[in-house]
Amino acid sequence: MNATDATDAELFPRGRTEIAPGAVHVPGWLDAEHQRRLLAACRAWARPPAGLRTVRTPGGGTMTARQVCLGWHWYPYGYARTVVDGDGAPVKPFPERLGELGRRAVEDALGGVEATAAYDIALINFYDADARMGMHRDSDEKSDAPVVSLSLGDTCVFRFGNTGTRARPYTDVELRSGDLFVFGGASRQAYHGVPRVYEGTAPPGLGLTGRLNITLRASGFGAG
Repeated sequence: MNATDATDAELFPRGRTEIAPGAVHVPGWLDAEHQRRLLAACRAWARPPAGLRTVRTPGGGTMTARQVCLGWHWYPYGYARTVVDGDGAPVKPFPERLGELGRRAVEDALGGVEATAAYDIALINFYDADARMGMHRDSDEKSDAPVVSLSLGDTCVFRFGNTGTRARPYTDVELRSGDLFVFGGASRQAYHGVPRVYEGTAPPGLGLTGRLNITLRASGFGAG
């Protein structure tokens, strides 16, 4: 498969699509300049301490996508204020500009539904060409505010499923650099994953090899 990089090169331009109730894909939501700025910020956040790490599962395995967290540190399967499964450093603060970005994303995707949610967590996953993410639910938060997902770099297949099982039915969505995906309401606890990344499909001007996914969540934990 050859994933094209420029929306204006599309024979059939991509448009906003509701994948399931409360789950919306908005192609090209971030323009090239916003993508470059967000990438630069992600590179800074990925530096130690509390930087990019390999996530280890309770069973002794490792996730192939590496991760850095802001606001609250996620580990399987909970949250902490320090990198309890890494260098032990305090988690980096959650920037207010990401909270504003999350609220604007929800407003654009879902028409303002729950757009006032207090976003305070960012999970930033880096995928190289061989990385995958198994089907899972984002269920460790107390808040049921919509999850906001932003893509930078290589195109991937994003598999969006149902709330009952990791198996079918599910829908495969192509997420490209700059795309937005929001899921809340009836789809907030849907299983989802990334079965494939298409190597070398990032926009040439972005300067990224691989894929970054920035996921914004509202914890509902209060002051913590």
